[in-house]
Amino acid sequence: MSEVLVADTESALSACFPVIEELRPHLSETAFLAQVRRQQAAHGYRLVYLAADDGQVVAVAGYRIAEFLAWGRALYVDDLATLSTARCQGHAGRLLDWLIAEARAQGCAELHLDSGVHRHDAHRLYLGRKLRITSHHFALGLATLTESLGGSLRGVYGEDVHAYLRDERSTWGDR
Repeated sequence: MSEVLVADTESALSACFPVIEELRPHLSETAFLAQVRRQQAAHGYRLVYLAADDGQVVAVAGYRIAEFLAWGRALYVDDLATLSTARCQGHAGRLLDWLIAEARAQGCAELHLDSGVHRHDAHRLYLGRKLRITSHHFALGLATLTESLGGSLRGVYGEDVHAYLRDERSTWGDR
């Protein structure tokens, strides 16, 4: 097993794609490569990986360092995944340990990540590394909301879905 490597070439990024694809199946390789390059340029996203002795990438971690009002300087883990055929061999733990060390080396006050509620094996890893569950993460798919609400609310709001959202927000405190 190799050391943690940085995917900083097109060929290294492409080699990471099969692992990312298991975590993010909605991405094609072309879309993945383009999005990684955009995120690298705009947000300092980095992708690191572990490779087996034969060179096959078995685990990846994507992260960025940012400053937040809530946390100060923090390393945020966007992606942490292990190839399904290489799970339960300590790869994700090695990457997480590396990420924690990298956060310290970069002067971060904290490390943060979100994890899908169904990823119980990952949660065991995080809790075992003393990560705490500190919040709930809420999400709203805006393209889907606009499409679904736009069609069903035209009778009441015409084309102005924003009026619907404004009216909904005014009642949120009552719920």
